[in-house]
Amino acid sequence: MSRFLVDRRTVLRGLLGGAAVSVALPSLEAMLNANGTAYADGSVLPRRFVLYFWANGMLPDKFTPIGVGEGDAWQLSEQLAPLAPHKSKLAIVTGMQVKVPNRIPHWSGAAGLLTGVEPIGEEGDWTWGGPSIDQVFAQEVGGDTRFRSLEVGMRPQGGVSFNGPNNRNPSEDSPRAFYDRLFGTGFVAPGEDPIIDPTIGLRRSVLDAVMEQTAELEGRVGTADKLRLDQHLSGIRDLETRLQRMEEDPPNLASCVRPDEPPGDDSFADLLDKGRLLADLATMALACDQTRVLSYTFTGPVDNFVYPGISDGHHQLTHNEPDPQPEVDLVVKQIMGELAGFVGKLDSVVEGDGTMLDNLVMLGTSGLSLGRTHSLDEYPLVIAGGACGYLRQDVHYRSDTRENASKVMLTLQRAMGMTTGSYGAGDAFTDEPLTEIER
Repeated sequence: MSRFLVDRRTVLRGLLGGAAVSVALPSLEAMLNANGTAYADGSVLPRRFVLYFWANGMLPDKFTPIGVGEGDAWQLSEQLAPLAPHKSKLAIVTGMQVKVPNRIPHWSGAAGLLTGVEPIGEEGDWTWGGPSIDQVFAQEVGGDTRFRSLEVGMRPQGGVSFNGPNNRNPSEDSPRAFYDRLFGTGFVAPGEDPIIDPTIGLRRSVLDAVMEQTAELEGRVGTADKLRLDQHLSGIRDLETRLQRMEEDPPNLASCVRPDEPPGDDSFADLLDKGRLLADLATMALACDQTRVLSYTFTGPVDNFVYPGISDGHHQLTHNEPDPQPEVDLVVKQIMGELAGFVGKLDSVVEGDGTMLDNLVMLGTSGLSLGRTHSLDEYPLVIAGGACGYLRQDVHYRSDTRENASKVMLTLQRAMGMTTGSYGAGDAFTDEPLTEIER
């Protein structure tokens, strides 16, 4: 018997009290292929990337899982225990090393992992040597969405998303501002008519003219100015994309709704509450296909946040608390609890025959492993999601030879559909993915 197919953008339209109304349909089986892994019209369920970064590392002896392999062959450690509800969708990688010189504490590891090259400069006067992995993905898939990428964080400073040297993407730490940007003017929910703004055509014409003039200018300036112009053009391209998306029919995604407006920012006595709300809004931004690339700097390198029930700031404790550092241990467990909450939100969004978590890859990591020594060995790498079936799940892989952590990053590039054959440079270079976490 042949299957009845429904277009994934179908909405139900009618009249209510004399007014036209429309209601979006969920992702029905009739919209999907026989395997439930793509839409029947041939378009694939979107792959997305989420970076979750926290400060000051962990305690390796309490972080490393028990056993290796898949399924029942391994168990979560006590610091990873908050992630237990999601074990079946995790890949934990331990024993890896970030292969860059550890010249700038807290930042060399972050830059080495997320860009594949060491930072430029010295402590107190440095920048990253290349784009961070989220921006690499934004260049690959960002043109398909209203926002090429989104960057948020519980704190206003210390974001780890970089377009390149001296070009950091600031993290939005205001839920109200983040909401207004995502779901205020310009947002079109499923079932709503697209925005027809007569001024958009004029604005696009102006942008076209600017792009043409800037391209001509590129041919007459030096290398440094070409870099600045390219960064400027990236911003213009992002604006063009947002204008275009405002006039298109919204994607008919089952779980996309306009969330409630958050309270004013001065109402957050508990920063963790604010962080959870940012995660809520970010989850809905992904569910509504506003972006497919998200960087969440929960706390940036060297952050000294005082967690509930803890006597001192996190960074201070990593250096000053005597062994076995019980309060540092409790802080890491709180951080893993917040990570688990975010993973759970992503896993609650129904998509296709699974959830949004099944179709994305989330990397949870930090700027080092053991905070006291700023070590780049035993680097924390928590991977959640399946990337549309590309990644193995419910697996712990452990390296006993300090393998290059760039192998994980090359695997993530492959999981996102990129065909690049290598990642990193210098000692951090690799052309070998970590096949043990690939299907």
